[in-house]
Amino acid sequence: MRKHLIRAALLGAAALPATAYAQEAQVEEAQPAPDAPEAAEGEGNEIVVTATKREQTLQDVPVAVSVTTAETIERAQIRDLKDLQTLVPALRVSQLQSSANTNFIIRGFGNGANNPGIEPSVGVFVDGVYRSRTAAQIGDLPDVQRVEVLRGPQSTLFGKNASAGVISMVTREPSFTFKGSVEASYGNYDALVLKGYVTGPITDTLAASIAGGINKRDGYVTDLGYNGKANERDRWFVRGQLRFEPSDALKVRLIADYDKIDEVCCAVVNVRPSAATGAIQFLGGRVNNSATPFADVAYTNFPSSNQIENWGLSGQIDYQVGPLKVTSITAYRNSSSLTNQDSDFTSADLIGQNVGDVDIGTFTQELRLNANFLDMFDLMLGGYFFDENVKFKNTLTYGTQFRPYVNLLSGGAVSQLETLILGVPLNTFQRPGQGMFDNLRMDNQAWSIFGNFDVKLGDKLTLTLGGNYTKDKKDVVTNTVSTDAFSALDFVAIGGGVIRNTVIAQQVGTALGLGAPANATQIAGFAGAQPAIYSAIVTGATAFANTNATNPAVNPLLGLRPLQFLPPFLNIPNAVENGKTRDGKFTWTARLAWEITDTVNTYFSYATGFKASSFNLSRDSRPVASDLPALRTAGLVLPNLTTGSRYAGPENAEVFELGIKTNWGIASANLTLFKQTITGFQSNVFTGTGFALANAGKQSTYGIEFDGSVKPTDELTLNLSLVYLDPKYDSFVASAVGDLSGTRPAGIPGLSTTIGAQWNKELGNGDRVILRGDWHYESEVQIAEGLPAFIQRNPLGQVTSYQPAFDAARPFQREVSEINASISYAMMNGIEFSLWGRNLTNNRYLVQIFDSVAQSGSVSAYPNQPRTYGATVRFKW
Repeated sequence: MRKHLIRAALLGAAALPATAYAQEAQVEEAQPAPDAPEAAEGEGNEIVVTATKREQTLQDVPVAVSVTTAETIERAQIRDLKDLQTLVPALRVSQLQSSANTNFIIRGFGNGANNPGIEPSVGVFVDGVYRSRTAAQIGDLPDVQRVEVLRGPQSTLFGKNASAGVISMVTREPSFTFKGSVEASYGNYDALVLKGYVTGPITDTLAASIAGGINKRDGYVTDLGYNGKANERDRWFVRGQLRFEPSDALKVRLIADYDKIDEVCCAVVNVRPSAATGAIQFLGGRVNNSATPFADVAYTNFPSSNQIENWGLSGQIDYQVGPLKVTSITAYRNSSSLTNQDSDFTSADLIGQNVGDVDIGTFTQELRLNANFLDMFDLMLGGYFFDENVKFKNTLTYGTQFRPYVNLLSGGAVSQLETLILGVPLNTFQRPGQGMFDNLRMDNQAWSIFGNFDVKLGDKLTLTLGGNYTKDKKDVVTNTVSTDAFSALDFVAIGGGVIRNTVIAQQVGTALGLGAPANATQIAGFAGAQPAIYSAIVTGATAFANTNATNPAVNPLLGLRPLQFLPPFLNIPNAVENGKTRDGKFTWTARLAWEITDTVNTYFSYATGFKASSFNLSRDSRPVASDLPALRTAGLVLPNLTTGSRYAGPENAEVFELGIKTNWGIASANLTLFKQTITGFQSNVFTGTGFALANAGKQSTYGIEFDGSVKPTDELTLNLSLVYLDPKYDSFVASAVGDLSGTRPAGIPGLSTTIGAQWNKELGNGDRVILRGDWHYESEVQIAEGLPAFIQRNPLGQVTSYQPAFDAARPFQREVSEINASISYAMMNGIEFSLWGRNLTNNRYLVQIFDSVAQSGSVSAYPNQPRTYGATVRFKW
């Protein structure tokens, strides 16, 4: 207790005259002085966090955690979790195919994709409630109190999908003091943000709050295909809370929220054309100039639609009896999205539509017991239940120009195949409307029991032991139909027949002395006149055809196989594949924390993490090659059935971590050294026509993290966050781009840092001027390990070697250098004016690259957001 009083006194001595700092519980009931700004929650290592599911200061919690407070979120104009990475260098956030898809990576670990069967490795929680998919993780909450980013495996306390870390958003509870805020912002691209928050008492024991807002912006990308704008924002939300405290022992918190997104996102540019791109242009299609990818110009036939709805209800009950505290958190959430995209990303009508319809309903229940005995023992026991239903429908169809495009790429071979070989009407294949139609469902249930035990081994030493056993089961049912008859053609068999007939015609013509291949009438006559000779010719021709049907030098039809974009689909469950996964894992934590002095703490910990199997819920879900013999025996092999993966197995993580935390009042610093590994990392790579889901053998990272702040004067605060990472694929033999074992994973910068400063000057009349700025830097890194289109394969699709042509794409590097700043004038009456800017130097880079859709050898990319700036006025009371 004495050390906390000392820290509070030191912090108070360094505080601004108009601002009082205290812990969360003290602030909630504090009465601000008349006409004074609301009190803050603390700063530096005195911020109260719940990283271990109980309240501790950042100094005392023996976990690697970064905290962003409400004030910082306001000053830095953090709009959603995607913007948070500029303040937390260990975090990387990218939004790719749609507004519903955001990937979170911590310390270089993490995944998640537009595939609804793949859960993220970084768990996102809002007020203790798990958000299972990225569509539910975009928030713009004006009542946010802080955002905690827990680095490294957190499965012991947070369960099955925290193998890489946790993002925990904490909002303010309703207050028994009437207060609130309203805010309006306007910026470039006609950006408009309006939001408000009000809270107060209803009775002596019941308080309420309501928050709402809209976030709109014109698109910053001009799409000349349909003459519109892309990468816009159009979203709104409302959130209400009730807080019921009939006694000191009981508290009940109810939360209801709803948010909606309806916007055009996300623009793609071509950064490397190919011969296929030239074919599109020959047909009249247009593609952006690859030499100027940051001109913010794109070409598509129609605007991408992103209609996303999220809503949820949750209730938390806390009941305290002496040293025992029982907490129950019950929640139901629903996330739905309806998206459509011109996925060829050109003005040519190649892809007619790519409509995704996802509906996810999630019920969660957490129950835990906390107990403190004799100021020596802290015990936590808990259980968690998760029940989720995922429904996914997808329609991918060909457009009006797809057939001319394919015929142009094949040199007219498709038309010749129809009329000369198969004898079907011209334009039978790749007609508009043909395509793939998915109807997939996954039921996922999981439960876990967990415990955490702290014991003081003296005044300065604490031992922590924790464990979690999780059981996860998934059941998948698919009903997918391909109407693309061309993709079902077996060119080995058809080509073998062509080779056989060609040889017969040639040899019969030679036998008849024609000097040319015999025609059908001549062959029939020869067979009747010379049956023995004809039989020998047929036998030889058949043997030759069987030997050479897979030889592209002899069977020219094999050259058409890359144009079979939507091959037949084998649905599950079937007689061989049951469509089920059953995973169970015990994870644990052991930690020794030592309070060296009242101002210096250190800890050493070992922890493991677990992520359950992820299903491939898409048209790319294919049986593994080892199941083909059993499928053949069962008579389930469809014509031209391809292999791949139905699911990826579990991820298992571990981390060794040494941390030092210091707090001297005017300065605080946290240093973490770690080695972290994930075995079975779930890799999901786009191949140009679909996604390849696979488990990496092992990925490891050595790293150093530093967070520090100092107040050289009462008015000035300086901050530094730095992360150094040295990652490696220890083993990844079967990646989508070949054997990556021993190489560095792409997209993980060696050095990431944020340097910030804030000057808070009180004027003589009590008003304040606040200047804030930060510089975020990420060292140069290769964006992708490689692209599947640059892999050499044999006619059967097997990888033979990595094509070094991709090495010429070394310009596909990313280096980030962004400056953000704001200046605010805060008046004593609660009114505040701000001018702000993000990415002020307009640093442009590519977020991700991928094989252009159905354009072999071409590369597409997602560019980052350009400079944004604006003005804000807010009023707090």
